[in-house]
Amino acid sequence: MLGWELPPHNSGGLGVACYHLSKALALKGTSIDFVVPYSAPHDDIDFMTVHHATSLSPLHKFGMGAYDSSFLLETVERPNTAESINIRAIQAQYGRFVEDFVTKNEFDTIHAHDWLTMEAGIRAKELTNKPLIVHVHATEFDRAGGSAGNPIVHEIEYQGLLMADRIIAVSAATKQIIIEKYRIPASKIEVMYNAIDTLSFDDGYQYDQRTYRYLEGLKSEGYTIISAVTRLTIQKGLGNLVRALAKAVEKYDRLVLLLAGDGEQRDELIRLAAELGISDKVFFTGFVRGKQWRDAYSVSDIFVLSSVSEPFGLTALEAAHHDNAVIVTKQSGVGEVLNSIFRYDFWDVDRLADQLVGIATSPSLKQSLRENVTREYARLSWHDIAAQCVALYQSVRPLGVAV
Repeated sequence: MLGWELPPHNSGGLGVACYHLSKALALKGTSIDFVVPYSAPHDDIDFMTVHHATSLSPLHKFGMGAYDSSFLLETVERPNTAESINIRAIQAQYGRFVEDFVTKNEFDTIHAHDWLTMEAGIRAKELTNKPLIVHVHATEFDRAGGSAGNPIVHEIEYQGLLMADRIIAVSAATKQIIIEKYRIPASKIEVMYNAIDTLSFDDGYQYDQRTYRYLEGLKSEGYTIISAVTRLTIQKGLGNLVRALAKAVEKYDRLVLLLAGDGEQRDELIRLAAELGISDKVFFTGFVRGKQWRDAYSVSDIFVLSSVSEPFGLTALEAAHHDNAVIVTKQSGVGEVLNSIFRYDFWDVDRLADQLVGIATSPSLKQSLRENVTREYARLSWHDIAAQCVALYQSVRPLGVAV
């Protein structure tokens, strides 16, 4: 497996998905060598071997996480060194490591996650003639919020999708983008939804009301907490969420928004909230992980996935697990597997405002949404997805190769 991040050194859901899929595959007897582009301990991973392609620290520390195609050619100074790096240089080092690895080790299948590792996957296939699976968690069209995006990344994605023996898309919407934008035959693409490992949340966690004490104080006064746990980027449509909040509070004042995460749009969103006169109703946490990340879900009543284009949206499942009513855009793949949610077009701030007010002012509606979505997300299993993945591996293996 070729991936760009794994927890706890991840910048978002890509690493989480890779972790849980790999774990489920390992439980089915799959032996996995997983190559990451940095050096850091993964103390809780004992179900596969993690290989470190470079001596760099986790890349999100440089502002170069798995979603930052805008940093493709932008150089960043490494702390305490005279060395500059960019994503292309790291990809080159990563590719050289993979070249060396595949010529010295035996394996059956190459599984590359997203555009960052596609070139290394292609090279591994060229050197070994082993089948290449490309797993598309997002396309550049998604990351760019529906606009053109980075042409270099588009070219990498196109080459990777062409060279892949089979393609995994995380939603039917993502499959359709691959077909329409890259002209890849539908027969080559299989949809495998993400899931949630509820047992991974059973780790002794207890919600701490002190983490968001001010918000708890507002809740005691009858306020409804709306949240988005996300990267603050153009893809996530957060400007429209803030505008919808401004419209909603004109009808019902006891609403506040918690934006848990960080990104290049942070200052823009702060200014927007001020311009709309609701800066006292929008709270920014900065990047959160671990207990603060869990507490952000737990303090919330309504979770909004406001993305302009979201291939799946694991955070919606995580929010549902933490007893949130869920609203997602119609442009989000997770809406293909959940029904007890509200949906809206990412641009329709009036509809979103009405939905926020409707849920906040109707305790019975809010409770119904919470209870029903719980039954739906619980049906999603990484073990089922791993079984699909094993079947796909078997389908591309040359005849005579043992499972």
